[in-house]
Amino acid sequence: MGNEIRAGNGITGGSSVPLRVMRFGPFEFQPGSGELRKHGLRIRLRGQPIEVLTSLLERPGEPVMREELQRRLWPADTYVDFEHSLNAAMKRLRAALGDSADAPRFIETLAGRGYRFIAPVSQPAEEAPQVPPPADDGKPQPEPEAKAAGRRPRGWWMAAAVGLAVVVLLAVNFARLREMVRGRTSPGPIRSLVVLPLANLSGDPDQDYFVEGMTDALRQHLEGVGSLRVISRTSSMHYRGNSKPLPQIARELNVDAVVDGSVLRSGERVRISVELIHAGMDRHIWSNSYERDLRDVFVLQSEVARRIAEEIRVNLTPHDRARLALVRNSVPEAYRAYSNGRVLWNKRNEQDLKKAIGFFQQAIDRDPNYALAYDGLADSWLPLGWYGFLPPSEAFPRARAAITKALSLDDSMAEAHTSLAFVNMYYDHDWAGAEREFRRAIELNPNYANGHHWYGEYLSLVGRHAEAIAESQRARELDPLSNIINAWVSSRYFFARQYDKAIEEGRYAVQMDHDFGPAHLVLGHAYEQKGMLGEAIAEFEKASSLTGGGSMYAASLAHALVLAGKRAEASRMLQDLSRKAARRFISSYDVAIAGVGLGDKNKTFELLGAAVREGSPRVAFLGVDPRFAALRDDPRFSGLLRSVGLP
Repeated sequence: MGNEIRAGNGITGGSSVPLRVMRFGPFEFQPGSGELRKHGLRIRLRGQPIEVLTSLLERPGEPVMREELQRRLWPADTYVDFEHSLNAAMKRLRAALGDSADAPRFIETLAGRGYRFIAPVSQPAEEAPQVPPPADDGKPQPEPEAKAAGRRPRGWWMAAAVGLAVVVLLAVNFARLREMVRGRTSPGPIRSLVVLPLANLSGDPDQDYFVEGMTDALRQHLEGVGSLRVISRTSSMHYRGNSKPLPQIARELNVDAVVDGSVLRSGERVRISVELIHAGMDRHIWSNSYERDLRDVFVLQSEVARRIAEEIRVNLTPHDRARLALVRNSVPEAYRAYSNGRVLWNKRNEQDLKKAIGFFQQAIDRDPNYALAYDGLADSWLPLGWYGFLPPSEAFPRARAAITKALSLDDSMAEAHTSLAFVNMYYDHDWAGAEREFRRAIELNPNYANGHHWYGEYLSLVGRHAEAIAESQRARELDPLSNIINAWVSSRYFFARQYDKAIEEGRYAVQMDHDFGPAHLVLGHAYEQKGMLGEAIAEFEKASSLTGGGSMYAASLAHALVLAGKRAEASRMLQDLSRKAARRFISSYDVAIAGVGLGDKNKTFELLGAAVREGSPRVAFLGVDPRFAALRDDPRFSGLLRSVGLP
C-alpha cells in the first residue's frame, strides 16, 4: 500500500504505538493521534496548528525556532508564504487554547526567532500496584500476616461467607454483567457517517479546490455503499473551518461516525492523512496516512474509501465493490470551476443560476470529458426553465443536450439519470420514463440526496403522497442542511393537504436561512390554505424581494391578495404581469394563478391551455395544486390533465 504511516491529522511518524498523553492546564494532548481535549471534550483542531503544538510539547520550556517549524511543516519543494502560514497556524492554535500573544499562559513568542511552551507539562505515570504508606497517626500498626495468622478474629468466617456469596452471584450473572460492560464500552455499529472537509496543509489557498476535490471524491466513493448513509456535500461543507467538537457535529447531522483528515500537496507528491472516529463516544477507530505521486491520486481516493468501508465492517455487495473501485479522473482547475458552480446553483435565483452556467462551462473548457460538469450545466438550465426565468423551449432542450453528453461519458452517474428524469417529468410529461430514471439513479447511488428530493416531487405530482413524504424525508436525512430540500419537505405536506405540518416544516426552513426565497414561498402557500392570509402575503412579499421578483412569486402574491379581498391590488399585479409578458418570457401558468380568483374562468382556461402549449413545466402541478380547486368540475380541466399525461 505504499508509504503508510499510522498518524492522524497530518502528523507523521514511523511507529504504530501512540505516544503518551501530555497534560497542561485543563488540556490533554495525544501526539500520536493529534487529539486535543479540554476537560475531556475533544477540540477540533487539525493540520499545522497540531504540528506546531507537537513540536512545542516535544521540548517544553525550550525555544523552538521558526526555521525548525518550517522544515517540519513544509517540505523543501513546497512553495508557500511561510510567514503568513505559520502566523495563521499559531493564531488558530492560540484561539483553541484560549491563549494570548500579549499575555501568554501556554505559548510565548520569542520575537523574530520562534516560540516556547511555558506552561507546566505532565504525563500520567504508568499504572503500578499502589502500596499504602505507613500510617503516622500514633496508632499501633497491623502485624505482618505471618505473625497474625494464628490470631484471626472470630468473625473471619462471616467475611469468607459473604465473599463466597458474591462470587456465586457474579458467576450466575457474569453474562449479564459482561453485556452491561460491553454496552458501556462498545461504540456500536456504524450505519451513517459524514466526510468532513479535509484540511489543506500546504498553507497555499490556491490548493483549496484540489483539497475539496479530494474530499468530494472520498465522499462520492463511500456514497455508493448501499447499506451506509453518507451525508451530502452541501451539508458537510457547512463545517469547513468550523471548530465545533466532533460529537456536536455528529448530533447535528445524526450520524454514527466522522471521517476527518488532511491533504498536503507538494510538487508532484500528495499525502492524505485520514482518521475514522466513532462520534457518539468520540472514540478514535482508525487512522492512516498515504503518499502518492500526483498522477496516482484518483486511485488513492478509491483505496482510502475502500479501507474505510473495511474498517466500519459494512456488508459490501458486488455493486458496492464496483463503486468503491471506480476511478473518475479530472483536473483541479476543472473541479474548482465545478465547485463554484454548485455553490451558486444551490441558491436557486436567476442571477446566480446564470453565473453557475458560466462556471460549469469553464470546467468543461478545462476538461472536456468531465461528466459531472455537464450534469451541473444541465442542472442550471433546468431551474431557469422551471421557475420561469427563461422560456421552457430554450432551457429544457439545452439541459437535455448536456445530460446526453454526461451520460455518453459516464452512464453510471446517478446525477445525470436524475436530471434526465426531471426533463422527462416536467417537459416531456413522460411519467413512466421519469420514474424509471429516478429508480435507476437511486439504484446507482442510494446516497444521492437530490435523486430522492426530485423523486419525492414526482410522487407528489402523481398523488402518491405518503411515498412522496418518505422520499423527501430520506433526502433530508442525507442532506440535513440543504435549504431547498428542507423547503420542499413543506411542499410534500402541502400537496398532501396536511397544512399544519406544512407550516411547521416551512417555518423550520425559514429559520434555517431567512434569506432563502423559496422557503418563504412554500411557507406562504401553507399559510394561505389555512386562511392565515396576512401571514401568507408577508411571506410572498419576502420571497419576491429576495429572488428579484420572478413571475412565480408575483403570481402567488396576487392570488393571496384576491383571497384577502384586495382585488384592486391583485388586478394591478395581474396587469403588470401581462405587460411584462410583452417584453420578456412570463409563464402563462403564473398569469393563470394570479387571475384564477378574479372570477373569469374562460380567461383562466385560456391561459392554462397556453401554458401547456408553451411547455410550462409547472402545468404538471394541475392535479394537486389546491388553488385550482374551483375549476375541477369543469370538463375542460380533465382535458388539461389528459394533455399532460395525468389522470
